[in-house]
Amino acid sequence: MTDHESDAREDGAVTFVNTFTVHAEAEVFEEEFARTSEFMARQPGFVRHTLCRHAERPGQYVNVAEWKDVASFRAAVSHPDFTPHASALRALSESRPELYLARLRRDGGATARDEVGI
Repeated sequence: MTDHESDAREDGAVTFVNTFTVHAEAEVFEEEFARTSEFMARQPGFVRHTLCRHAERPGQYVNVAEWKDVASFRAAVSHPDFTPHASALRALSESRPELYLARLRRDGGATARDEVGI
């Protein structure tokens, strides 16, 4: 891969998906996550996120966040003020973070395919 190809991929929107296995009380994790959410919402390039708890396994969570681009996401997680948030969540859970590029988006009731980046 060339440097040019890497730059092109960082120009578009990305989705950050982080799955958590929580070994603390759910309320404690959710409160800590809410503090992290407030921090992230103030970062340039943040669009939105949703934290979901598994319907049948209460210790399982997934966070799905949308960012303007990879560079914005990386700047947010490398910000010095993010370190305490990351440490606090790591103390309460194990996580598996992943970045994804959108390939297909469809809204409810839509009849046309909305291809993204294909």
